[in-house]
Amino acid sequence: MEYAQIEALRERHPAWRMLRATHAPLLLTVLGRFFVEEGRGASSEGELVAAPDDQLYAINTQDPANPRFVRTAAEYLADWAGPEAGFLRRFYPLGADEIHYDATPALEKAYAWVQGLAEQSFVGTESRLQTAVDLLRQIAQGTESDPAKRLDQLERRKHDIEREIDQLRQDPQAGLLDRTAVRERYQQFATTARELLADFRQVEENFRALDRSARERIATRQGSKGELLAELVHGRSMIDSSDQGRSFQAFYDLLLSTSGQEELSMLLDRMTGIEEVGADRRLRTVHHSWAEAAERTQHTVRSISEQLRRFTDDQVWLENRRVLDLVRQIETTALHLRDGELPDFGLELEETSIDVALPTDRPLFTVRPASEVNSDLEPVEAEEVDTSVLANQVVVDPARLATRIRALIPVHGTARLEDIISLYPLQHGAAEIVGYLALDEDDLEVTTHEHEETVIEYHEAGRHMRATMPRVEVTRR
Repeated sequence: MEYAQIEALRERHPAWRMLRATHAPLLLTVLGRFFVEEGRGASSEGELVAAPDDQLYAINTQDPANPRFVRTAAEYLADWAGPEAGFLRRFYPLGADEIHYDATPALEKAYAWVQGLAEQSFVGTESRLQTAVDLLRQIAQGTESDPAKRLDQLERRKHDIEREIDQLRQDPQAGLLDRTAVRERYQQFATTARELLADFRQVEENFRALDRSARERIATRQGSKGELLAELVHGRSMIDSSDQGRSFQAFYDLLLSTSGQEELSMLLDRMTGIEEVGADRRLRTVHHSWAEAAERTQHTVRSISEQLRRFTDDQVWLENRRVLDLVRQIETTALHLRDGELPDFGLELEETSIDVALPTDRPLFTVRPASEVNSDLEPVEAEEVDTSVLANQVVVDPARLATRIRALIPVHGTARLEDIISLYPLQHGAAEIVGYLALDEDDLEVTTHEHEETVIEYHEAGRHMRATMPRVEVTRR
């Protein structure tokens, strides 16, 4: 393997992260014993909590003053099943309201690696060599296409069997395995039995990954039903037709066959009855553990099929509903036609065509004609202008008006505008009245009473004038 691959596995693979976890010894001890050694499948939280609880109590009682693990067993399980860890699978089974936990393939791999670190007093080699030779022999015989050679191989096997029968008749002890050979084969069987359970978890995880992928595609699918079904069936077919899928199906058929069950039970009884082997009693029912693990895997496969069926049912329901809506719409239209009401058929288009604007329709650049500017004006004849108009402009001085008021009204006194005008007659007519109204001095306040009316008479340009306006009072602060 390359350095980058190993680095990526170290950072991302849950089995490696499990070995690097702070509580890895506790985790592997509790979960390895519960799921791997005892061969258990998915278990409820109440059932699983008892395992770490007992282990925590045993460890903490070694030093009650300084307990090593201060959290509860349920909290440790929740952490190990969290998305950051992924050491356990946490889920609610269908129809159950209690949390269940199940081991992941990463736990199997990590626990098997730790078990392999322990020194073994006895390592069998002869049985594994025999197994390797038998496998090679099966490969050679299974791939031989020449019938003559296959018949020759079967004749040699027949000759060997006949020779063994003759030896057994001459010596009843011939062909018996010694104690070492039995222990060696038992050790290999026990290892293979546990590896089978671990492989089942990996197969189940692969099918579960396919199930999750199917759910995601169903939830986010926007295309046609046929395309999605083709993808899902193709994915399912890829799993079934893969080496792993075909091997699992062959194992499942062999395990559940009546002859296979009877033979396994008989052989396991015989093995556990040999005192020299010292077989683990749990291996007596290992074929039941294989059957349970295989059933869990088949359950995952059935779950995928159920998802496909639900998706198909939903799509058929939607299509049937659309057909019913169309039929009802047709019936309603027919009833309107029978009553003489003509429905609006067709579509209304705001525009029957579109405006086509081609690039060549745009005008080319046009040069603007040059403008001529003539700054030489022609001389005009001298004209007489009446400048007296400038001197006739009316100017009302507000300062002068304010001086009059201050001279007439004492401090905090008030006077009407017509009384002021009677004492100081208007010299500029209406403009002077407006000047009084627009006074803006700090010590003077001009108030207009809209509901009362007054009349002011004056002379302007030699004519008698009368102004009707609201009553105005001027107050000196």
